[in-house]
Formats: sequence, C-alpha cells, structure tokens
Amino acid sequence: MNYIIFKNESALYYEVGYSCDNGIFLALGDEKFFITDGRYEIEAKKSIKDAKVVIARDILKEAIDILKKSSIKKLVIDPKEWDILSFNRVKDKLKVEFKFMPDFSHKKRIIKSSEEIELIKKAVKIGKKSFKKMAKELETLIGAREWELNFWAESIFRGFGKREVSFMPILAINENAAKPHATPTKKRLKDKSLILLDGGVKYKRYCSDRTRTAFLDGSIDFGLKQKFPSKKMQKAYDLVLKAHDRAIKKARSGMRGKDIDKIAREVIEKGGFGKYFVHSTGHGVGLDIHEMPYISSKSKDIIEDGMVFTIEPGIYIEGEFGIRIEDMVVMKDSRAEVL
Repeated sequence: MNYIIFKNESALYYEVGYSCDNGIFLALGDEKFFITDGRYEIEAKKSIKDAKVVIARDILKEAIDILKKSSIKKLVIDPKEWDILSFNRVKDKLKVEFKFMPDFSHKKRIIKSSEEIELIKKAVKIGKKSFKKMAKELETLIGAREWELNFWAESIFRGFGKREVSFMPILAINENAAKPHATPTKKRLKDKSLILLDGGVKYKRYCSDRTRTAFLDGSIDFGLKQKFPSKKMQKAYDLVLKAHDRAIKKARSGMRGKDIDKIAREVIEKGGFGKYFVHSTGHGVGLDIHEMPYISSKSKDIIEDGMVFTIEPGIYIEGEFGIRIEDMVVMKDSRAEVL
C-alpha cells in the first residue's frame, strides 16, 4: 500500500474533487486528509466527501503532525511538486523513508475514464466555437495591434468571464508566427495576412487545446482547407496538414510516443522542411494542459486506449512565417479518434 502526500492542485482535484492554492492531501491507508486554511474552509467542507478536511494556519506543520501520529515508515512524494525549503521541513521532522516518484499523479491519470473523456469533449466543443467567434471578430479588426488581437482572443475563449482558459491564447501574424510560443507585438493586422491561433478552454477543470493557421483575405475561416498566395507557404501548410493527418490515421495503441512522433516528422523531413519542425508532435491533455503521454522523439510512453493527447506538427521559418495544425485525439479501439 502506498502512503502519499500531494501538493499539486490538479493532483488534489483528482483525488477529492476540490483544490485550492494552499492545500495538502494525505492518503494514509484508509485515512485521507485534506489540509487547507480558513479561507477555503466553507468550500472544502462542502465539496470534499471522501477525506477529512483539516483547517490550519500552517498546513505543512499540520501535515507533519498528522504523519508523526501515524505509524507509516515510507511516504511517496513527487519531487516535482516540492520546493527545497518545504521538503526540508518535512524531512527534518519525520523519521520516514521517502519514496521519490516523479509524475506520480500524472501516471495515475494517464488513462481517462469515460466520464473524463466526455468532459474533455465538452471543452473541445466550446473551444471550437471560440475559434469560429474569433474568426468573425478578426474580419472587423483590420488595423488592430497584435496585442489587441490577443486580448480579444482571450476574452472570447473566456466567454467574457464565463469560464477559464487552458492557457493564454496565442495569436500571431505572419513572421511572428515563426515563434511557436509567440508573444504579441505592436504589429498591426492587415488584410492578406497569415494568422496562427492556438487556444483552449476548461470545462469542469478539464482542458482543451487546438491550433489553426489560416489566411485572412477579406474574410477568414479556421478550417483545415487553406489557400495561401505564396507557393512556399502553401507547400509548408500542405506538409503540416499531411503530417497531422497521417499521424492521426496511423497511430495505434501499443505504439510508443516516439513512434507516432516519427510518423509526423518523416512527412515534414521528406518535404524538405525537417529542420523547421522544432518541437514535439504532441502531449497529453487532461486536468493539466501538458501531461502524459508525451508524443516526442524521445518518448517511451506506451500508448493505450483511453489516453488523450494532441497531434500538432509545425513548420517555423524565422523572419517569414509559422504554421501549426493541432487537434486532440482519444485512443479508442486501438485507433486515434479526433475529439
């Protein structure tokens, strides 16, 4: 039996259906404790049913006191969750053997339940609608600066305050799109521009993630069929789309993450743009926007039914343009199904 201590918010939520920015969860056999401070007492006691809610000013001291009273000799801890100061406080006060297990919660969450998949599907659906709304706005925003466009994108994805975003949206124009995680500039939007939009929303804490690259020519549509005036741009786009489609079509349960990455990467390499594909092909999505499995050239994660991840190949040419196409898939009956 594993005796565990969690601090990460997503890990807390997965265990008890509630989290806050100052909480600790202890699983000590049949006993479970959620420790937080008085600011969260009402919500925690209302939301948490399968753990004892403990209120304390110093939640780490309270966790240490509870652990001291227990008879456990080993404690599982994810070193990625802890800063050195907090861990040293625990280590110095307890006579237990620490079992370091990086990504412990991510590994527990890697296979999504049918209920989780439905929540993710809902997030994806809302995210897709946000792309459509942003396309309509862009047609009226000619002359706006890139940072203004990013403000509009965030507002739309948030539903103007109705929901949370999975991450701050990325909207980049022309050469700024060559930066995969572009920061907005003062560059103004003009007609006949390439636009890369990457965004996602949360639905009941579960994330969505989607990217489209499109051409603004009076109007704009973030569909997969796109026409660009430049032959080089069109060739790059067609290669990215082909890599995206092939990776989804050929992904199978039992493959490793690096096998799926290779499928997409080979398409772009054979097209002569290999050096411009500078990131991995995808990543898991769930309570966190980046979680297991990882679809990269080094990933040994074994893909199984129930896993949810992105497929997002890209080509980025400095000073010219960037292209990325991203969709989320779930592995079902050994194949990838686009959400």
